[in-house]
Amino acid sequence: MFMGEFQHSIDEKGRIIVPAKFRESLGTTFIVTRGLDQCLFVYPMEEWVVLEQKLKALSLMKSDARAFSRFFFSGAGECELDKQGRINLPNNLVEYAKLDKDCVVIGVSNRVEIWSKPIWVNYFQQSNDSFNEIAEKLVDFNFDL
Repeated sequence: MFMGEFQHSIDEKGRIIVPAKFRESLGTTFIVTRGLDQCLFVYPMEEWVVLEQKLKALSLMKSDARAFSRFFFSGAGECELDKQGRINLPNNLVEYAKLDKDCVVIGVSNRVEIWSKPIWVNYFQQSNDSFNEIAEKLVDFNFDL
């Protein structure tokens, strides 16, 4: 399981350090793709396979399913850690997530997310302001803290 929040920088070559705490669980090769809310999703291969199977099961007759699959798979790429524990992010993903210098890397259960620090701060502030309302809505899904 991935959890925690870490501050890192992306260099001019598009390289970012993966927190040491996440490296073993990610494995030697993993997938990075466009995520929701303008961040990047990072999946270990075994999680990616599960997600891929779920997306394959969606009906091609539904335009939303086609659009989401295109969005998700077209941005996906295989990454490997270098000897310093960094990954080299493709330019299209750096541009999508607006990664420029200061970044935040967070663990979210079965995946890692990479955020531009300004976007993360804004997202977190907005979510924090409505955290209690969000928690109340989760009760509808039989979720209880």
